[in-house]
Amino acid sequence: MSADPSVGLLDTNILILRARIDPHELPDRMAVSAITLAELSAGVQLVTGDDVEDRVERARRTDVLQRAENEFDPLPFDADAARAFGALSAAVRGIGRTPRRRVADLMIAAVAVSNGLALYTTNPADFRGAEALVQLVAVTRP
Repeated sequence: MSADPSVGLLDTNILILRARIDPHELPDRMAVSAITLAELSAGVQLVTGDDVEDRVERARRTDVLQRAENEFDPLPFDADAARAFGALSAAVRGIGRTPRRRVADLMIAAVAVSNGLALYTTNPADFRGAEALVQLVAVTRP
């Protein structure tokens, strides 16, 4: 596992917080997975209220999603990623964690592994147990 850290896959939390993240902590060339776009899309839909705060939050989330859709051509979750997902799930379970609770995180990590990319995240603890399989780059949470 020796991914080039100047090229990296961004975890969903990076896209959500990106406006406040120091750009020097991010790779020169960035990619996202289709799983991240799915998480961002779900995030928009999960704001169901109609008061002012809900409308503002839905607009903020929509902006993040639309910027990501415009800027990136997402990497798919393909057969290679599916195999990597199996290995990552086994590694996480091997330390006593439940992979089912981290399906999206592990799927994103699997896309990174299958594409030979480092995974940039503000939540490296989400991937505890998988460190031997995916190169994580911890980014300071603003």
